[in-house]
Amino acid sequence: MFKFTEEQIMIRDMVREFTKNEVEPRDKWMDENGFDWEVHKKLCEAGLMGIHLPEQYGGGGGDAVMSEIVINEIAKGSASVALFLDADWLAADMIYVHGSEEQKNHYLPLAAEGKIFAFGLTESNAGSDAAAIKSVAVKQPDGSYVLNGGKAWITNSGVADYYLIMAKTDPEAGAKGISVFIVPKDAEGLTVGKFEHKMGMCGSATCELSFDNIKLPADALVGKEGAGFKIAMMALDGARISIGAIASGLAQHAMEVAKNYANERVTFGKPIAKYQGVAFKFADMAAKIRAIDLMVWDTAQMKSEGQRHTVEAAELKLMSSKWCCEICDECIQVLGGNGYSREFHVERFYRDAKLLEIGEGTSEIQRMVISGAVLAK
Repeated sequence: MFKFTEEQIMIRDMVREFTKNEVEPRDKWMDENGFDWEVHKKLCEAGLMGIHLPEQYGGGGGDAVMSEIVINEIAKGSASVALFLDADWLAADMIYVHGSEEQKNHYLPLAAEGKIFAFGLTESNAGSDAAAIKSVAVKQPDGSYVLNGGKAWITNSGVADYYLIMAKTDPEAGAKGISVFIVPKDAEGLTVGKFEHKMGMCGSATCELSFDNIKLPADALVGKEGAGFKIAMMALDGARISIGAIASGLAQHAMEVAKNYANERVTFGKPIAKYQGVAFKFADMAAKIRAIDLMVWDTAQMKSEGQRHTVEAAELKLMSSKWCCEICDECIQVLGGNGYSREFHVERFYRDAKLLEIGEGTSEIQRMVISGAVLAK
């Protein structure tokens, strides 16, 4: 069984209290109104935006396990806010892991203080087939680049200060021709589209991006030319652990609401929790949540130790997203007609949960990753 250190327990308890007081009360508002700048301000004040970054850049010095503790606890109050943090860290970590010293020294302190980052890979015709992106960055004689194209379904777009954009520097090379560039929000030629009206995760901002002859300096390139696809896939390995942490937190939130309801709702003279048909739902939910947690902490520890975790992260994302959807669905059933009402929250949790089976690699893509590894000779 995974055991947290005293420091990790202290951070967990602090974030749990923060979530209860500052995040959970705003989740319904965000579902109806979108991104909440007040919550973002409080995340900055609490030092949570940069808790995953090294202290030398102004961060909290937390490792992968610490990062997932924060995501997990935040998700118990709002999956949208947890997803916002996940996407922010996913993009900023690309600079931390693959950026030059100059890029790290410039951008990571900004990330630690609360500037928002976004990861831009998906396009309208290139989702699961990420190597099929059409955005192009053409190198100029002076070493700069000119970026054209667009992106779709980019989490944190519209609120981000910086975008990590994947574009082809060699269109003929397929996945090996993709590179990563840092694009500031005020770049001339960058157009941010309307905010998407989504089924769930409404507290996280999602827009389309359009690039029209954006001029980027040579030092906007992260890593080497042609390394962008590998950089993106490595980043997504870590982000998929966060999806598991969100799934656990969201599932626990839903089960807590359903548990309270089941103990209070009386039918035929006794609480519905006393009926085996209802009680057994909680047995299944609790077992699934424990399984998710064990995978989350095990895979986070692998990342913390520098071990490759591509398959383990895919397994975690596949099963945690599936089980989270199942748990939220069962919680709606426990509440009956009330579960179908927006006043009782669990229908929102179900809408939020569905994104976990789609974003950062669909469940079908996870099965491709896992089966390819299992069947490899």
